[in-house]
Amino acid sequence: MRTLTADRRMIKIAMEAPYLEREEEHALATAWRNDHDQDARNKIAMSHMRLVISMAAKFRNFGLPMGDLVQEGHIGLLEAAARFEPSREVRFSTYATWWIRASMQDYVLRNWSIVRGGTSSAQKALFFNLRRLRARLAQGDRQLTSQAMHEEIAAALGVSIADVQTMDARLSGSDTSLQAPVGGADSDGGERLDFLASDAPLPDEQVSDMIDGERARIWLHDAMGALTEREMRIIRARRLSEEGATLEELGLDLGISKERVRQIETRALEKLRAALATKAPALTSVVH
Repeated sequence: MRTLTADRRMIKIAMEAPYLEREEEHALATAWRNDHDQDARNKIAMSHMRLVISMAAKFRNFGLPMGDLVQEGHIGLLEAAARFEPSREVRFSTYATWWIRASMQDYVLRNWSIVRGGTSSAQKALFFNLRRLRARLAQGDRQLTSQAMHEEIAAALGVSIADVQTMDARLSGSDTSLQAPVGGADSDGGERLDFLASDAPLPDEQVSDMIDGERARIWLHDAMGALTEREMRIIRARRLSEEGATLEELGLDLGISKERVRQIETRALEKLRAALATKAPALTSVVH
């Protein structure tokens, strides 16, 4: 009740703030821009709080407190006031609208669900426009299936059908705890987490991969013994380092041309393939 009363008081104050004429708005913006007059900036922001209230009302369907939306919008409004350039001869309300909306959208994306959605521009457009487009298509003369509706929304927003289907499922459902018991609170059937499939390899597969990896390193170490010192240096620099040296860099380092480095590297790789072929034929395909 206290929060509701505070919200109403804030809305009342915002709606009672006087409008600014173009000349006064320009003078205040200039005072802030040139003299960093905090009172001028605050007066511009306060006179446009009704814009914040109006835009916050458009986000109420996401189930977030109106007061929080207004506060986030006020942050965007102050950011707009700080960045506003009066010399561009644009009304502040036009400029501030983008900052207010962006601040509210970021707040909704952070708090609407514990499972964070995509934050790319396409994903944001999908999140905030899916319900509106779906309602418009449902009210049309055509009787569209869910698949057809998803296809039209995907085409309109420039996203994939799979993205539309995933977002639609998120907006239509609610968050469920992974610790929630399966079969009800009194059931002993375990938690939802117990039934999630893991993408990790099975224990025996992990052990097998470790053994195979160690065996491959031993074979490669033995095969490197067939190389000359210069060949080994080139292979290590070109193939076994994270960054991978260029032919030109090695040529300057060794005092030879980069074409000569390439020839030595090719010969060294042939030696390695031949040495590995007798122990591990499967490894010869990765030595190229």
